[in-house]
Amino acid sequence: MTEYGKRLSVSTTAIPGLLLAELPVHGDSRGWFKENWQREKMTAAGLPDFGPVQNNISFNDAVGTTRGIHAEPWDKWVSVATGRIFGAWVDLREGDTFGAVFTAELDPSRAVFVPRGVGNSYQTLEADTAYAYLVNDHWSADAEYSFLNLADETAAIDWPIPLAEAEISANDLAHPRLADVTPVAPKKTLVIGAGGQLGRALRASYGEHAHIEYADRDALDLADPDFGTGRRWRDYDVIINAAAYTAVDLAETPEGRTAAWAVNVTGVTELARIATANGITLVHLSSDYVFDGSSSEPHTEQEPVRPLGVYGQTKAAGDAVVSTVPRHYIVRTSWVIGEGKNFVRTMASLAERGVDPVVVDDQIGRLTFTDDLARGIRHLLEHRAPYGTYNLSGAGEPMSWAQLARHVYRLTGHDPERVTPTSTDAYHATVTTPVAPRPRNSVLDLTRIRATGFAPADHLSSLQRYLA
Repeated sequence: MTEYGKRLSVSTTAIPGLLLAELPVHGDSRGWFKENWQREKMTAAGLPDFGPVQNNISFNDAVGTTRGIHAEPWDKWVSVATGRIFGAWVDLREGDTFGAVFTAELDPSRAVFVPRGVGNSYQTLEADTAYAYLVNDHWSADAEYSFLNLADETAAIDWPIPLAEAEISANDLAHPRLADVTPVAPKKTLVIGAGGQLGRALRASYGEHAHIEYADRDALDLADPDFGTGRRWRDYDVIINAAAYTAVDLAETPEGRTAAWAVNVTGVTELARIATANGITLVHLSSDYVFDGSSSEPHTEQEPVRPLGVYGQTKAAGDAVVSTVPRHYIVRTSWVIGEGKNFVRTMASLAERGVDPVVVDDQIGRLTFTDDLARGIRHLLEHRAPYGTYNLSGAGEPMSWAQLARHVYRLTGHDPERVTPTSTDAYHATVTTPVAPRPRNSVLDLTRIRATGFAPADHLSSLQRYLA
């Protein structure tokens, strides 16, 4: 019998992500009323904001009607409209909880949230029972499904009505035992820009797994207007956009300006549309170039952007677009060093070749090494940090480019005094090609990301390890 007057509450179960909800039902002599799904209240109570797109009703005439253990590639919210059911859920996802079982009775005052890949089955305990389920994807013949036999001995579900007496379809009777079930793979993570410095660090961090995809520019070019076609985006959980047009000086030319806007804004806008439409978490790399560097204080995430050049303008515009994605991390960084051509490698090469460089000393910041950047991105995702913008750079004492060049010379066994400091204006006066304006202060405030439990590495210690 339906229990009236419950308070809305959500409890966890033995299966990760499977949530049992007690629902307020208001009844009198006329019948009863309930809010079957109320987004604001239910997400506040702990249910995920899973974005349902379809509502289905299952009506069952007879007691004992039993529907097989099916695991679908979507999340669902199952609630009873009338009658009573026994529910059985089996975790069919890859991982340590594969095969875990949870059972409970559902009536109009109790519902369940079933995450993607968890097998679900329902047996009616009263005649004329109807239950509804909201799902966050449309049925597709191309999607992958998994099934488990209702009588599986390992799951050993204690059905209230013995299966021999239940109404079961022939298909459900033919489903495999647990030992023969192919576990449901996790949703995919796509790393865009896998051939760049950060992309290589992300590959080294995540490794080679079936659910991790790496796309270099040949495989996915943000400047290509058709890059969003050809993938079933509902199968993705995370997109990490490590691709960008980063030719800062070339962006000041007509051709470079066009290319920078195509990649950093138009392409990012399409990524944002895909992420929003498919409930994907979008991780997007931003830059200290969105600031003009006129402040003497470290830049915070809340500081208004004031880009100086075309590159900074396109990055600021891309950030604004990504900020509209419900599930997003904008990771703002500076002075990136990784595998490939970069400032540190250039200075080390000059030192070895006997060149005495002239390096600017009025641009201040901290180096950010790509292994630390990749570690921070994984930290935000795996710890489910609140969505939004995070500064992520190396920690420690800020320095000028000239000071850092001298550290490179010293650490590679050369005389640091061979590096001659100069001003930005004086350096630019010697260059005949277009030069983009640089922020003089690129120091990022790291308070917010530290509050998530992440400890950025000291950039000078990282520099020493990098050169070693």
